[in-house]
Formats: sequence, C-alpha cells, structure tokens
Amino acid sequence: MNLPLTAVTCYSLSMLTLLFPLISPTSSHFHKNTKTAVKTAFFISIPPLFFMINESFQTTLISWKWFSVLATPLDFSIQIDQYSMLFSPIALLVSWSIVEYSLWYMHNDHKIQLFFKYLLIFLLAMMLLVSAGNLLILFIGWEGVGIMSYLLIGWYFTRSNAGAAALQAVLYNRIGDIGFLFAIFWLISNFDSIDFNLLFAMNPPTPLIIAFIIAAASKSAQFGLHPWLASAMEGPTPVSALLHSSTMVVAGVFLLIRIHPLIKDNSTALSTCLCLGAISTVFAATCALTQNDIKKIIAFSTSSQLGLMVVTIGLNLPHLAFFHICTHAFFKAMLFLCSGSVIHNLNDEQDIRKMGGLQKSLPITTSCITIGSLALMGTPYLAGFFSKDAIVESINTSNVNAWALIVTLIATSFTAVYSLRIIFFASLSFPRFNPLIFSNENNSTAMNPIKRLAVGSIIAGLFLNQTLIPSSPMTLTMPLYMKIAALLVSIMGFLIAIDLAQISWTKVSHQNLSKSINTSFYPSIIHRSTPSSFFNFSLNTSSHLIDTLWLEKMGPKGLASSQLPPVMKNQEIQQGLIKTYLSILVASLIICLIILQLA
Repeated sequence: MNLPLTAVTCYSLSMLTLLFPLISPTSSHFHKNTKTAVKTAFFISIPPLFFMINESFQTTLISWKWFSVLATPLDFSIQIDQYSMLFSPIALLVSWSIVEYSLWYMHNDHKIQLFFKYLLIFLLAMMLLVSAGNLLILFIGWEGVGIMSYLLIGWYFTRSNAGAAALQAVLYNRIGDIGFLFAIFWLISNFDSIDFNLLFAMNPPTPLIIAFIIAAASKSAQFGLHPWLASAMEGPTPVSALLHSSTMVVAGVFLLIRIHPLIKDNSTALSTCLCLGAISTVFAATCALTQNDIKKIIAFSTSSQLGLMVVTIGLNLPHLAFFHICTHAFFKAMLFLCSGSVIHNLNDEQDIRKMGGLQKSLPITTSCITIGSLALMGTPYLAGFFSKDAIVESINTSNVNAWALIVTLIATSFTAVYSLRIIFFASLSFPRFNPLIFSNENNSTAMNPIKRLAVGSIIAGLFLNQTLIPSSPMTLTMPLYMKIAALLVSIMGFLIAIDLAQISWTKVSHQNLSKSINTSFYPSIIHRSTPSSFFNFSLNTSSHLIDTLWLEKMGPKGLASSQLPPVMKNQEIQQGLIKTYLSILVASLIICLIILQLA
C-alpha cells in the first residue's frame, strides 16, 4: 500500500470533516453534529497510524504556492510525518471526549452553538499547527489557538475575573509572539527560507534559537510567563481540559520538538531549556501543593509536567518529550473532566476542603480521579509511567547540570504529594458538603468520555512505548537504583503525602498559603507592584516634569519670576520722593548750565 498517499488522503479527509459543520448551514443540532464530525475525523485518522507502525514511513510534504516576500517564497506547506500522524489521532480522541462531555456540561447555555464553533476552530488551528511544513503555517495555527483560547477562557464574560484571565492569556502570549516573529523575520531577511527542511541545513545564531525558546516558554507557561495558566481556570471546565491536556499549552513544547535539529548542537540553548524547565517544574509543583481549588491544582500540575517536557528537550531527547505529551493528554484531560463532574454535582463548589466521601456518591468519577492521579504520579504500567520512567532514567544517566536534574527529581516527588492530596480530600474521609446536595452519574453523555479517557490512561503508555521507543535491542548497563529511580521518587513522595495527611491535612490552618505562595508572588509583583510603579513614574513625569516644570515654572510663573528682580530694583531706587527728585533735576540742570558757560 502507498503509505504516503494514504496518510495525505486521511489527513485531508479529517480536516474536511472538521470543516464541514462550520461551512454547512447552521442548524439547531449543530453541537451534536460537531461531536459526530470530531468522532468521524478520529476514526479517519487511525489507518495511517497502524500502517506507520508496520512499515517504515518517511516524511511527506505537500506544498502549494502562495505568495513571496522579497526573494522568500511563502508556501502553504503541510508536513505529514511521525509526529503529526501520531499526535493527530490522540488530539482528536481527546477532543471527541471533551466535545461529548460539553454536551452535558453546557446544555443550559443559550450560546452552546457558538461555544462548539469556537471548539471546532480551535481544533482546526491545532491540527494545522501540528502538521505545518514551515514556520508561517505553524505561526498561523499558533495564533489560531491563541485567539480561540482568549474567546474560550473569557466565555463567562459577565464575570470580571474571566475577562481579566482571557486578557492575561493574550498579553503573556504576545511576548512569545514577539520572539516568534523576530525569528521569522530574521530568517526571511538573512536566509530567504522558512521551510523546516531547509532550515535544518543551516547553523543558526544563538539569539535566533533563544527567540524560539521565548516563544515556547510563553505558550507553554514556563517560569516567568506562567501566571496566565492558573488564571485560565476561569473558563468552563471543558475549555480547561482542551487547553491544558493535548492542545494549546503543549504547542510551545511541540515548537521546540519541530526545531530540535537547530538546537541539538547548541549548548547554550540546551542549557537554557534544561534550567528553565527545571525551575518551572519545581515551582509549579510547589504551588500545586498549596492550592485548595481542585482545578488550580490540576492546572499547576500541567505547568509542572510542561517543565518536565522542556527539561527533556534540554537533555536532547525530543522523542521522549513527545512521548510524554501523548501520555499526558489522556490522564490530564480525564482529571479535568472528573473535576468538572465533581464541581457540577456539588453546586459549583471547587474547594477540595469542602468535598470528601465522594467514593460513595460518585464512584465512577472518584475511581477515574484515582486512575488519573496515579498515572500522573508515574505508577507502574499506567500511561504516565512509561514516559516519566524513561525521562527520569535519562536524567540519571546524563552528565549535564546536576542541580537542574536534582530539582527535577524533587519536583517529580512533589507530584505524588499533590496527587494523593486530591484523592484524600475528594474521595476519602467523610463528606464535608451540604447533605441536601443530590449527585448522580446516570448521564452517559458525561460518563462515557471519562471512561474512554480512563482506558487511554491505562493502555496508551504501552501502545505508545512500542511505537515511539526504538525497537532495536539495547544493552542496559545502568545500575538498578537508576533504573528504578522514577518509582523510588514517586514512592518517597507518596509516603510524605501519607505522613502529611495524618499530621496536618486534618487540622485547621490559620495561614492561607494558597495566596502567599500562589505562582510565587507573581500576581502581586507583576500584576500589581510593577504596574503601580510604572503608573507612579508616569504620574510624576506628567505632573512634576511636564505640568509643574514646563507649564508653570517655565511658563507663566517662569516669566513672572524672571521679570520680578529688575522690577524690585526699580522699586528700591524709585521710592516716590517727588520733591527730592525735582530738586535733583533742577540741581543737575544748573550744574550743566554752569559747565556750559565755563566752557
């Protein structure tokens, strides 16, 4: 069978299937048609994946002439390779589950059709980003997911926090866009090409690669550009699941994977990725430990896992970063959907301290939360184990920055602590909510997506491990303690979490650590102190420098003050003694006449 032709055909059919509900006349069943379209696109994208597993597959590039800038042709280029063929079915499967879940979660929203249109456009932009053959098409998909994330995060626009969170996401992503555009313009002006195949043959300067890293850091919420990720929880839960599982937030890491041939020989870029990822993963894990909002705990865990992916890029292992993207998509989307189910059944309660005992009233949801949390911890034979175990093994056998690697291992142990904290507060102990609240799991539209993702969280790691990890036999020479390091770190975090549960989690805390350590004081520093300082500086500049100095002291007051001294001198000389002045005048005239007569 002609695998490239099959891959291109299936990709084209998938995109057309997703596009069909948008171009067809709007009907009252648009939201249901959207679910059918995403489901159909998923099944269409599967055949090339199985053929790729059984046969060797080379990259297929489809290019259409579009336009030119100077001497640089800017084509509409689509690249079908291992990454796009494997990621597309995963993104479509996760999106199918989220779209189906949204039918239940958003059924009372009177703008549900517009909501599903936004979801479809978001998914189309993500598919375009994944399969882009050059930087221009990737940037179009990049901006597409950014714009739609703004609209989806701010869906509840009547709430001020939602509008502020949407604007915050846009502003932080604009920083990355500056880096991305700088790289594109530099390549156009100096290299006359932005196609990946041609870029990989060049030796780029370090500032160009740093610009790409800045772009990735803003989109993937790395340290310094991270506050928007937790704020994005103001959007509906399906939006949180879509943005923070397999789509928008991994776009930055996916960019680094795409341009990895440019990074692999640049020690500065690799060290930057390693250190940035290590700092991001440990601070996000620390923030997750102090949160009480169930959605924000999961959001910070996403940021921590993104930092782990960037660390893997810094270790020169892009295929492991991509492996973790794929496994992470299943259990993270499931955790968000489970949190939405809990919040919905508890009348919009998101504080985990007001939950408890849900294993009796919501057994399926709490079971899936447990599966997702265990997969996030890296429990053996679940999806997260295969990718995290390989990453931790690579960390232990590498010879790069030791402190960054130690910090990453500490963050990995923190993962077990906050994962068990969710299980402890949500599922175990006694109920801490209103006993009159009625909760049930009878709606198959809500439960089927969660069950589907739970199956993926269990078996996806094994399947992807056989697909992505090289099948050639390798001689394992690492010591046993290195081999089981990931498991040991998770067990250590698990034991710490159990100890904390017995000591402090059951006591009333008089300190609100969720606000004091929240995103490492960034809301106070970046969003309040810095704008306040700039505002005061601008106010002083306008009032003291422009208004006081120019308009007053150098204007009317300046003119008056410059003319006042000579006037005062004249006043001192001319004191109004008219007789004296007349006598002096007469005396002066007489003296002048005498002098003239004598002459």
